[in-house]
Amino acid sequence: MLFSSATFLFFYLPIFLIVYYCLPRRWHNAFLFGASLIFYAWGEGVVVAILLLSAGINYVAGSLIEHGNRRAGLWLSLVGSLSLLFYFKYSNFAMDTAQGLAKALGVSVADSMSLAHIALPIGISFYTFQGISYTLDIYWGRIRANKSFLDFGTYVAMFPHQIAGPIVRYADIAPELVERYVTIEKFGVGAERFIIGLGKKVLLANTFAKLADTIFNAPSDSYSTSTAWLGIIAYSLQIYFDFSGYSDMAIGLGKMVGFDFKENFNYPYIARSIQDFWRRWHISLSSWFRDYLYIPLGGNRGSKVRTYRNLLIVFFVTGLWHGASWNFIVWGLYHGVFQLAERAGLSKQLERVWAPLAHVYTLLVVLIGWVFFRAETLEDAIIYLQKMAGALPVPAQSTIPLAYPITYFLSQEVVGSLLLGFLFAMPVYHSFQQFWQRIQIRAGLPIIRYVMDMGYIIGLFGLFIMAVMYLAADTYNPFIYFRF
Repeated sequence: MLFSSATFLFFYLPIFLIVYYCLPRRWHNAFLFGASLIFYAWGEGVVVAILLLSAGINYVAGSLIEHGNRRAGLWLSLVGSLSLLFYFKYSNFAMDTAQGLAKALGVSVADSMSLAHIALPIGISFYTFQGISYTLDIYWGRIRANKSFLDFGTYVAMFPHQIAGPIVRYADIAPELVERYVTIEKFGVGAERFIIGLGKKVLLANTFAKLADTIFNAPSDSYSTSTAWLGIIAYSLQIYFDFSGYSDMAIGLGKMVGFDFKENFNYPYIARSIQDFWRRWHISLSSWFRDYLYIPLGGNRGSKVRTYRNLLIVFFVTGLWHGASWNFIVWGLYHGVFQLAERAGLSKQLERVWAPLAHVYTLLVVLIGWVFFRAETLEDAIIYLQKMAGALPVPAQSTIPLAYPITYFLSQEVVGSLLLGFLFAMPVYHSFQQFWQRIQIRAGLPIIRYVMDMGYIIGLFGLFIMAVMYLAADTYNPFIYFRF
């Protein structure tokens, strides 16, 4: 079930909220846990058992650590959680890689050694990392183990953040699992955030998805170099508005039931370096790797060589976390190399140059990296990059016109969406909110502030209606996280 589906918006969510607020407060966690399992099982069926198994492993591991069996609990969490993740996400990839290596070395491989395709449970990467962070925090003495499996299961399975993040740490919401309150104002802020995220996903990300999918799925000789650049720009905007839109919806839903999830995006496309980009992009993931992998490896406390090694390990794992494909590994290491270059002195140069040049450098690095992220295979990525560089021109003897010249895509809707995408990828809305609040403070008369509030609410309602109209008129609503 998608947040941006009619089933969720007009059936699941209204029923959930009505029942949730009709129940006594002591039943809230039980209902949220059960409703989250229904949400997850809606499209996944019995695979919900994997989520429960992962939660059970980390709950027992946390209890073992709490009662003095520290190493046994830690190993149970790491081996149990990562074994589930490896089997469901990486076993096919590992087998295919091994067979490819064997064939390259001239070793014959029997067809019977191949594995049947293993379905990837949605959200397994997210709840695996949440479970591991829980047990590690207990092991390091940062938190106490939760004695209630119901409360812990609610944390793991909670549907707002379960399928697409952000990665929520137990320590951040532990007090709210015990006691939380929702005011009308907080509920309204959550509804506002949800509507904005829905608008990002439906009105912008889905439009860019159609454009990017058309170009990336077309034969390389059917479009021009400028079209190739348009395709990767469209994908860059798609993944940002899709991912940040889902994070906005998750944060909004969390507030509606009393939880305060941390921000996950901070306008990453205005970054002036790759280091800055990763401080702004998928913040919950990059901070997770910093705290639970980079620092335990030694961080930057040793020699430069050890620091560079640690960075490359982190970005290798970052790429692998996103998907079982060499494309993702190359994408992760690609970003790791630029992190190394900036640590080696490039970042100081970037601080001295004209700010727009630093922005251009960062955007070029990120755009090129997204090609590996979007392409199906490494070969496809290399061909697409060659097309972007103009190294794969259409044969001169061809008399057949290009199927996809750039003018083919530049409709009013696409141009308008691109302009809005560029605009809202910058902190324009944030500045608008600050401006709006200053006007309200200076307005003086309560009636004027009331009229302004009503105008803003009507605008949000209009955005919601527009998103619903787009959903009703177009069935194209891709779920990008199937690959993660």
